Amino acid sequence: MPLIYCVEDDENIRELVGYALRSQQFDVETFADGKSFWSALEQCPPSLILLDIMLPGESGTDILAKIRKNRQYEALPVIMLTAKTSEYDIVRGLDNGADDYVCKPFGIVELISRIRAVLRRSKPRDEENTILSYGPVTLNSEKHTVMVNGDRCHLTVKEFELLRYLLVNIDIVLKREQIMEAVWGFTYEGESRTIDMHIKSLRQKLGEGGQIIRTVRGIGYVIGGNV
Repeated sequence: MPLIYCVEDDENIRELVGYALRSQQFDVETFADGKSFWSALEQCPPSLILLDIMLPGESGTDILAKIRKNRQYEALPVIMLTAKTSEYDIVRGLDNGADDYVCKPFGIVELISRIRAVLRRSKPRDEENTILSYGPVTLNSEKHTVMVNGDRCHLTVKEFELLRYLLVNIDIVLKREQIMEAVWGFTYEGESRTIDMHIKSLRQKLGEGGQIIRTVRGIGYVIGGNV
């Protein structure tokens, strides 16, 4: 069964989440701070992490940044749990590599639904789409690598998923809301800034290969296509 780590300083929330997830056949470990979480992570990486932003000592945002910078854990799905609901906080969490974002107070049914959705998206892709390429760019889903003219290009998890979605849909103009739903699993009013920032970063990291991603003004983005 999937192992879920919940890092939350509120004891009542930890107990509620733990009880609810175990009743749905999840294996759950809960932690009150980052120190205990890191110790457990080194011993046994989970299937998914529920991470509160406001934690004593090391914040959830700092923990997320470290996870995404560590190649051993960079692909671990992370859902942020927080009482912060401003667009800035949502964008910041997504830009730092969060897979989803749940605001407190949240319903347990909604939380479980989001966990299952993120777990489904994080499953390995079918072999038929393992290798995707266009121009100088080649993406290997199984090895989680991207090559540009034969040189390795290091991307964040979200940048990788964004590039893959564009490559799967060559010659199709993708709207921003389509990209947000496919890559992040949901939409919200501030999606435009988040996607544009990720596209900009992706183009820069791809170097010469970045030119394959074309902007369709007022709509979205496309790889290929006569636009």
